[in-house]
Amino acid sequence: MTDSRRLGSSHLHTPKLCLGGNVFGWTADKATSFAILDAFADAGGTLVDTADVYSAWVPGHKGGESETVIGEWLKASGKKVGIATKVGMLPGEGGEKLNPARIAAACDASLRRLGVEQIALYYAHQDDEDTPQEAYMEAFAKLVAAGKVATLGASNFHAARLKSANDIARKAGAPHFEALQPEYNLVSRHKFEGELQDYCVEHNIGVLPYYGLASGFLTGKYRSAQDFGKSVRGGRMQAYLDGKGPAVLAALDAVVAETGATLAQIALAWLAAQPGVTAPIASATSVKQLEELLPAMDLALSAAQLEKLDAAGA
Repeated sequence: MTDSRRLGSSHLHTPKLCLGGNVFGWTADKATSFAILDAFADAGGTLVDTADVYSAWVPGHKGGESETVIGEWLKASGKKVGIATKVGMLPGEGGEKLNPARIAAACDASLRRLGVEQIALYYAHQDDEDTPQEAYMEAFAKLVAAGKVATLGASNFHAARLKSANDIARKAGAPHFEALQPEYNLVSRHKFEGELQDYCVEHNIGVLPYYGLASGFLTGKYRSAQDFGKSVRGGRMQAYLDGKGPAVLAALDAVVAETGATLAQIALAWLAAQPGVTAPIASATSVKQLEELLPAMDLALSAAQLEKLDAAGA
């Protein structure tokens, strides 16, 4: 039985892996997306992560494609998982960013696409320094009061802004951000470790990192410049190879030899073992890819293995 973890002080629980939905309706077509979602739910997965902006960057797309596919799957399958989605990167009715009118309209649009009465976890996708924090926190509080949203989260926030937003909410006796979604992995640690991580640990904010596999680098797929042609993301890998990437891959290889697990499973298990982290988010474009990720739900690394990986990426 896969162990479940509580997300910070919220009512939500998840195993040590959340499914990323950015690929649904994009690099995973509808049938493939349904199969991936079925396999994730059948394996005990309880939280699927998406955003209204997925996948507006694709020619011919306007955003909402991922939510639409997930909504169709929920209706067709009858399976129960929590859906996390986001507002703040897709302009539309009510304006843009975290304008209160935009938050209200975007939430209603997400609910329609998902076909649910309540969003389990609703994130501010990015901070908005043009809108007073009092205004956007009040807008989020109204969604909770209306029963449209269960739990609030923040993504891509700096420590000072996360703290000030939550201080404002607490002072008003209103719901605050109980979850954080930062970029965090073995080769990109500076955006989370330090003040932001300390704040989350101190205030019991559940952390669900994205880019847990560093766009595929931590699967071992890109070990030299000759490997960059393996995907459209290959060009991003040079920075990792120029930095701590080779040392991290060597440490991962050593833990592979000790455990028999894959590099991806170990990289995700390392994340899940970090202070404050509830579960990493990872996406898959096929059931086969997902099946490789699923054992990370139950993989526990030894203190020595965690230390070895820590040292390589420090």
